[in-house]
Amino acid sequence: MPQRLFVFLQLEFPWDLGPSAGRYLLRDAPDGEPEHVVVIDALDAGHAGARPGERHGPAGILARRLGQAARAASPEPAPVRTTRVTVIDPVSLAAEHQARAWLDGLDPERELAAGVRTINRVLHYHRLATADPYLHEVAPGQALVARAGWGEGEQVSLGRWLHARELPLRPGRGRRRRRERSWALRPQERLAALMGGRGRILLCEELVLRARLDLDQGRPAHAAVGLERAMTAASSELRAEGRQDLLLRVAELDQLHEGVAAQASAAIDGGGGAPDEELLAHALGRLEAALRARTATGV
Repeated sequence: MPQRLFVFLQLEFPWDLGPSAGRYLLRDAPDGEPEHVVVIDALDAGHAGARPGERHGPAGILARRLGQAARAASPEPAPVRTTRVTVIDPVSLAAEHQARAWLDGLDPERELAAGVRTINRVLHYHRLATADPYLHEVAPGQALVARAGWGEGEQVSLGRWLHARELPLRPGRGRRRRRERSWALRPQERLAALMGGRGRILLCEELVLRARLDLDQGRPAHAAVGLERAMTAASSELRAEGRQDLLLRVAELDQLHEGVAAQASAAIDGGGGAPDEELLAHALGRLEAALRARTATGV
């Protein structure tokens, strides 16, 4: 009987994601074809015998003695539980050369985005099923490691493989380096202002973040409803600040609001078909730009 191989993406996160360990089969409909198999494993990460970088021998003993008094007042970190998630394509391949071609042609950034979106779909369902608002979704950069590869069915369902390679967790970093430098201090400056009671938080800011998460994770109906509320709040809040530099942006948002409101209404009624993601993405981007302009002066 020919060997059946399954390709997979695997990520490990430094906390307990929430769902119980096990295998989860994702479908779009009860009679639909399986889309993914998601395997969740909880891993207990205990303390190692030596700290990372700790030296052995006489020099190490002296260093440990010198630091013993300082460490005595500092408790050992509590053991942590990590979670390994394996996202498996349920369609098997008949030959290793097919699996190798898949891995050789893989786009790491796109594959990570798709894999994390699938993981977040499971976490979203789990949050709803448990009614736990404190469960949260994940991003590729939060993972400890990411791998892609292939193996036999039972093998990959146990988190193992015949062949795999690690993927970069921050792809495209060089392309964004210039932008990251220019904005590197801005979040820290605003955090300091907010911590010191010198800044003002708008209601629309949190609503915008939630709409962005929903849109990025494939929940356009949720995004439409949340964005409509965000734009309603933003129109009032930004206008109330009395800044001339924001008035043109507020006027633009008011023009976009009607289309977003129609999308939100259709999403709630359930009879308007799939939301227009391009319209939502454009309106959300303009609202995000307005909020960036607001904080560019240190608000």
